[in-house]
Amino acid sequence: MRDLTNPKFMALKAALFAVIGIASALLLYLANPHWRTLLLLVMTIWAFCRLYYFAFYVIERYIDPSFRFSGLGAALRYILTRRKSR
Repeated sequence: MRDLTNPKFMALKAALFAVIGIASALLLYLANPHWRTLLLLVMTIWAFCRLYYFAFYVIERYIDPSFRFSGLGAALRYILTRRKSR
């Protein structure tokens, strides 16, 4: 599969991810409309956003600037193989 390079399709992909995320969060909250559900949902989203940031920005900028990741699978492989090599 080749890389997505068309800016219009990239924007469409981002919009679709936003729709999926908003719809999923709304459906989860509506299934159990309680403040705890909302708080846990917000914390989950925040934690995964920070993990994504760490997986790409922090590792590429501070841990190993020579390595470029193609996705979360590549970041995970990098972390696992780095541990084995130590």
